[in-house]
Amino acid sequence: MRRVERIEFPAEQQEAFRKARRLEWITVAYISSAAFLLYLTMGTSQAMRTSWLEDTISLVPPIAFLVCSRLATRKPSPRFPYGIHASVSIGYLMASLALLAMGSFLLIEATIKLVSGERTTIGGYTLLGTTVWAGWPMLLALAYTGVPSFFLGRAKFKLAPAIHDKILYADAEMMRADWMVEVSTAVGVVATGFGLWWMDAVAAGIVSLDILRDGVRNSLAAVTDLIDETPKRTVDRNQLEPLPGELARYLESLDWVERAEVRMREEGHVFFGEIFVVPRPAPQVSAEQLSARIGELADKAKAFNWRVHDVTVMPIERKRMQQELGEPESSS
Repeated sequence: MRRVERIEFPAEQQEAFRKARRLEWITVAYISSAAFLLYLTMGTSQAMRTSWLEDTISLVPPIAFLVCSRLATRKPSPRFPYGIHASVSIGYLMASLALLAMGSFLLIEATIKLVSGERTTIGGYTLLGTTVWAGWPMLLALAYTGVPSFFLGRAKFKLAPAIHDKILYADAEMMRADWMVEVSTAVGVVATGFGLWWMDAVAAGIVSLDILRDGVRNSLAAVTDLIDETPKRTVDRNQLEPLPGELARYLESLDWVERAEVRMREEGHVFFGEIFVVPRPAPQVSAEQLSARIGELADKAKAFNWRVHDVTVMPIERKRMQQELGEPESSS
């Protein structure tokens, strides 16, 4: 059975891929230490508990990236002739569902605490004969958690579009949520210190809503990717994916192609697809020459953009293409 080629990033993307993996290893180590520190200092604060749980779930995207990106770059085998590119989409879905479930749980927990009127207090402890408010180590732990998240998130936002990786982009969004979460949690801790107990639950609710929003948005995107939706959005979802249209226009610029239609699906970092072409009338072109042209067209399509990983080219009659597209048949 013919297998697709093994994915090989161009030099620029390969360097971005290596940087992304280094960042994710750093993220796993950093978040693990931050979650441990928050656990030691959270006391009975609901906002601190929420931040600790949010940091724990923050480990899912970087771990998913490290595992799935390695699988996606493995050589295709007889069992997986298309490779394991879809592992990236599966990892993206796992991270998204974890966010969705955790956000829902934390929002319910914070709401129950606010409605029931359960009061949170932040006490103190004695250090060298002096009573120290327990909120101070909480705020230090929050600063340790939030500040690095800001810089890690910015770095990942830059790398994710370069390698077309949605797990990395979701992780960047998680890092952005992390430092925003820590700021809101710090507000809850300080407010509780002033006796505004309800601010702790409110801060926890704000954190939960942010997690829930990211979970819903990313889960929908991951599901539509897995059911082969036409690529409509770039990794950052800020604009329509231009590649299929650009490729079709490029192919129509070839002297022997009258019309080209491109159908694509997203498989992790790359696109697979089919190209339907209407050849220009040329009585002198033999079947062998047409086959050579088709093979050359496939090579040009894959060279057009590194994300076009594998395509099948199918010559088609003008009349049939018009029928399939629902266009009026031309007499020429």
